[in-house]
Amino acid sequence: MAQERENEEEAEEGKEKEKEGMLIPGPDYLASGVHIGTQQKTGSMKRFIYQARPDGLYLLDIELMDARLRIAARFLANYEPSSILVVSAREYGQHPVSMFAKVMGAKSIVGRFIPGTLTNPKCNFFSEPSILVLTDPMTDAQALLEGVNTGIPLVALCDSNNSTSNVDFIIPTNNHGRKALATIYWLLARELLRERHRREGSKEEFTFNYDVDDFESEV
Repeated sequence: MAQERENEEEAEEGKEKEKEGMLIPGPDYLASGVHIGTQQKTGSMKRFIYQARPDGLYLLDIELMDARLRIAARFLANYEPSSILVVSAREYGQHPVSMFAKVMGAKSIVGRFIPGTLTNPKCNFFSEPSILVLTDPMTDAQALLEGVNTGIPLVALCDSNNSTSNVDFIIPTNNHGRKALATIYWLLARELLRERHRREGSKEEFTFNYDVDDFESEV
């Protein structure tokens, strides 16, 4: 099943890469640092790595990143916004996650993830989302574990060093940089709203009244 799912994902990525243009120009992606990984790589992230720099940092493929952002937006559009839970323990991910939740009408948990939030109905913070979005499977390990235990789909931003064995859909990106996280969550929110607008069949032109700066954490 895992191999079949991976083959389907690769087919979707291929279709997306054939489309003209990207969500933002390539130089804008590069300027935000979304492609700059770590000095470690895992086997499951190898296919998303473009090359290694002389200093040992692995660089992620922005074309694959762009394609998977499109797919993730379509996937998330299948869920009611209020049933989407977005999590970030990382400091620079907390404001982007909060903004994403505000714009989408989704739920967010930033900072410490209280054990039992998804699994213990007696917990004061108990929540029953339909899908979970993680900023980093490593730092959001408790949320990942509880998401797996409840059986809900897991979408995660994954860097070159992340293990992805329990992630249902990977968005390859620098998941620790301030500008990188702002850019990814801004794009995901924009494309998710665009997809919902398309499905609603609205004749009005789609507009998104937020800039990437609105999603960026303060230094």
